[in-house]
Amino acid sequence: MEFACGFVYVPSLLVQRNNQRPNVVKRSALLPPANRMRPRSPPPPPPTHTAKNKEQERSQEVKVKKSSTSFYENAQFHINREDNFHHECVSSADKPQPKDRVFDAVAVLYHIPPEAIIAYSISSVTYGESNSFTSGTFLLRSLWLCLDSFDNDVNECYFCRPWDCPDPPHIPSNDLQDGLFLLNPNEKPQSADSLILFCIDVSGSMSITSEVLDGEHISRLQFVQEAVVQCVQRLSEQQPDTRVGLITFSYQVTIHGYENFASQLLSGAELTKIKHLKKVAASLPNPPPISQTREFLQRQVMGLSANGTTALGPAALLAIAMASRQPGSKVIICTDGKANAKLGNLEDEDIDAQTLLSSTIFYQELGEYAANQGVMVSVLSIEGTDCRLDELGRLADRTGGKVVIASPNRLHSEFEQIIQNRTIATQCTVTLLLPRSLRLKGEKEAGHKGTREVGNVNQDAEITFQFGANEESKYVPAPGSRVSIQLQIKYRQRNGQTVLRVFTADQEVTDDSSAVLSSLSLTIIQLNSSQASAALAVRGRLLDAKKEGEMQLKLIERAIEHNRSTEEQQTFKEWVKTMEPLYNNIHSLARNKSTISDSQSLTDAGAALLYTLKHSNRKSISLKKEYQR
Repeated sequence: MEFACGFVYVPSLLVQRNNQRPNVVKRSALLPPANRMRPRSPPPPPPTHTAKNKEQERSQEVKVKKSSTSFYENAQFHINREDNFHHECVSSADKPQPKDRVFDAVAVLYHIPPEAIIAYSISSVTYGESNSFTSGTFLLRSLWLCLDSFDNDVNECYFCRPWDCPDPPHIPSNDLQDGLFLLNPNEKPQSADSLILFCIDVSGSMSITSEVLDGEHISRLQFVQEAVVQCVQRLSEQQPDTRVGLITFSYQVTIHGYENFASQLLSGAELTKIKHLKKVAASLPNPPPISQTREFLQRQVMGLSANGTTALGPAALLAIAMASRQPGSKVIICTDGKANAKLGNLEDEDIDAQTLLSSTIFYQELGEYAANQGVMVSVLSIEGTDCRLDELGRLADRTGGKVVIASPNRLHSEFEQIIQNRTIATQCTVTLLLPRSLRLKGEKEAGHKGTREVGNVNQDAEITFQFGANEESKYVPAPGSRVSIQLQIKYRQRNGQTVLRVFTADQEVTDDSSAVLSSLSLTIIQLNSSQASAALAVRGRLLDAKKEGEMQLKLIERAIEHNRSTEEQQTFKEWVKTMEPLYNNIHSLARNKSTISDSQSLTDAGAALLYTLKHSNRKSISLKKEYQR
């Protein structure tokens, strides 16, 4: 947990507005409303004291005098059975309950000292014939005393309580800034084995060749075959326990087997039924470790041939469903063209908008499904082709995978980078909590609390948030004061255990812009600018992405001018080159380059660049120049 600035900056205008706020005396709730309204109907007449009413009042007075120690119904019953009832409640955990007693209870649990722990419940109790009553509802007599005694132990949340309270709550002072909590301690750890599935396009276009040295021509499929064989060889040497599978797709989808399992083919109507594809995936066994299947798998890869159409959608669904049985698994899709099967068709978008809409929804839902199951999907397209990566890349975007346009002779290195990018956590959710005087920027909630579904996380992942003073709040933190900020990270480990990690940090509030500029970390600001602008652009909001980038650019230029650092100036120049498509040539990222609207689809080059920037980190941000077009 790092901050781009050493302070929480509150503009001077907000501080002055807060200081000029007139002192308002709160009106007591016991007083009548300020704007009293005349009732529309007269008040009811006073009660009449008839002889019958007087007689009832006398009888009630007598009852009150006789049972002054009780305040609830069935008091006489509890007076007669007080000793037995008290003993039964305190020692009920030590002795077995009667078999003929049935409870329908709602338990109430409070965090109280261990020496005072007693189980209380509001129950409907049914006894057998040997008991003195058959049914009824009762309350423990001293329950309210117990709750009242420990009422002061329940503190109101610092981040939920309004900032304008007379005594703002504070987080208890202690040295624990980083807490780790196991949320399911009783659950047994699971196996951390993962699966790698190569999902390879073998359609007719994969037979297209390109010239290499000495006039030799090699097809796209041959480049892919060589890259996969090399990856399988390396895995068998360095990670022999890894399980590797192969799925190919053209007009049909083939799940390639191994020595003790025959390959299976799916075609025709089978490729249009989502439930059927998931059912088939569930019935397939996991492949053995690569140390046992290396030679057989390599022969399968080298025996591939190219023909037919591109049933990419069904193949991706089948591969993700197979990998979902092992969280942390990877699916690597390699293709050279648009999916043109019925399920996930991306080829007819120009003539059939309804088909494109259904395909967009299909890939969005498939990405959500993969992320929820802990599967990371990466998409590789071959240079010089059009695969609609703006749509297909949604799978990688949601699951933390990569979107890459690779030249045929670089396929092996790209495969290797994806395989080595180890998943350390799945189903990750990040929540940032701020006091109500601050607010998040750019998040869906746009309040003092923001939650982001991250999904799969690798060891180099970095996530950024923007926040600042809440200009709509009547109260702002005073300069010189401190505010607490909390980051909660909930994730699932490779062994299946769910963990919550909580970071809490205090930040000083200031209205001094010079102090803020001096304390800025430009690398974090640049990373946030890249991620925020790219997140807008991949949704087609190119103009908003450009505005966001320009705003951050002005802040960075002010900081560099103020600090006069040569190192920062050089870093800034390199970063500007990477972000140039967003600042100056944003029209080059859109498919329709003649006009720039609020929402546009992206070219493959634009999608690859923006998806990469969205998931960039400080180590990789200077390497994005290779994606520029």
